[in-house]
Amino acid sequence: MDTSHQTRILPVNATNLGKLVLKNDSDFILDDWQFEFNENEDVVNLKLAAGSLRDSDIPVAFPTETVYGLGADATRSNAVLGIYKAKQRPSDNPLICHFASLQQLRDLLRPISNECSAEQLEDPIPPIYKSVIQKFWPGPLTIILPNPKNSPLAPEVTAGLHTFGARMPRNLLALLVIKLANVPVAAPSANASTKPSPTAAEHVKNDLHGRIDYILDGGPCDVGVESTVVDGLSDPPAILRPGGVSIEQLRSCAGWEDVVVGYKDAAEASGVPRAPGMKYRHYSPAASVLLYESNAISPTLETPRKQEMSSIGIVRTRKWEPAFVENPTSGSPLKVWDINLGPNVEDIARGLFSALRELDKKQVDVIFVEGIADEEGDVAAAVMNRLRKAAEVNVT
Repeated sequence: MDTSHQTRILPVNATNLGKLVLKNDSDFILDDWQFEFNENEDVVNLKLAAGSLRDSDIPVAFPTETVYGLGADATRSNAVLGIYKAKQRPSDNPLICHFASLQQLRDLLRPISNECSAEQLEDPIPPIYKSVIQKFWPGPLTIILPNPKNSPLAPEVTAGLHTFGARMPRNLLALLVIKLANVPVAAPSANASTKPSPTAAEHVKNDLHGRIDYILDGGPCDVGVESTVVDGLSDPPAILRPGGVSIEQLRSCAGWEDVVVGYKDAAEASGVPRAPGMKYRHYSPAASVLLYESNAISPTLETPRKQEMSSIGIVRTRKWEPAFVENPTSGSPLKVWDINLGPNVEDIARGLFSALRELDKKQVDVIFVEGIADEEGDVAAAVMNRLRKAAEVNVT
C-alpha cells in the first residue's frame, strides 16, 4: 500500500458558501438546480476537493448526513480502483453511486443516442421509486436500479451485477462536491475496510492518512449509520440494508405497502452481494466485541478478571448500571472505560461508531456492548445490524 500522500483536512462551513438557486420550470426541489458561490476560503477548499475528485485517481473523503464517504468519479475505472486500494476493500463488494440531482441520474440511465424515440424520452427511473424519491430524497435512502446498456459507469462500481445503487445525499457539502465535479460519484464509507464507519473527519484521517490527499471536513454526521438500501425491482420490494429510513416509513409509500426484509444480520458466506454491507464482516474495532442482546443478562467483571485482561470497554444504552466498574481493592487491577450513549435511538445511532473508535484508541482487550430491541424501528434495526456484523460473540 502506497502511504506517501500528504493527507490534508479541508475545513468547510456550509453556511458561508452561498445560496441555492432552483430552475424556474422545476416541479421538484432537486430536479435540477444551480448554486451562487461566495468568494472565501470555504469555497476554495470545496472547489479544491471537487476538482481533485473530478480529475484525480485518488479518492476524496467528504461528509454526508449518514457517515463520511470516500468518493471517486464513478465513470473512470482507475478512479474507482483508487477507492478499493485506499480502503483495502474486496473488489466483489459493490459501490453506491451518489447524484446531485434527478436530472444527473436520468442522464445516466437514458440510452446514449442521437435519435431517441418518445418512449426513450420518458422518465427512465422505474415508476416504483417515484413515491419513495419524493418522500425521502435527498436523504438516507439508496435505490437499486438497472444498469443501462452501454452504461457510463465503470464496471468496478457494480462488481459484476446488472444493477447499481443510487442515492442523493441530504448534506449540502456532498451535493455541491458532486455538482462541481459534474460526474456521478461512487462513494462507500471513508474507513479502512471492516473498521467502524467514520462520522467525523478525524475518524477518516485515523484510517486513511497517507492513502488519500483530501478530507473535506463538514463536522459530525447527523444520522450516524449508513443509508437504507431498497430493491424495488423485486416483487415484493425488499430492504437489503437497514438504515435511516424505517420499514414503517417505506410502507406508507404507494407500491411499498408489502415491502419485506431481504437482509441477514450476519455476513452472507458466499455469492455476489446484492448491495454493499451484505457479505463481509464490517464495522469492527481492533478489540473483540461482545454484543449483549436486549434480553440478555448484563455482564460482570468476573470473566475479564479470570482471563487476566488489563482493560475493557463498555458501551451502555438502556439498562446497564454505571456501577459496572472496578473496585480498586479487589483482585488484580483492571481498567474500565465506560461510554454511555443514553436511551434515545437516534443518539445511539449517532454515537455508536465514535464509541467503538474511542475505545479502540484506549487499546482495550474487549468491548462489552448493550444492545437494543430491533422492534423499536429501522434505526434500531440498523444499529443492531451493524453491531451483529461487528461482534465476535453475540450473547442472548
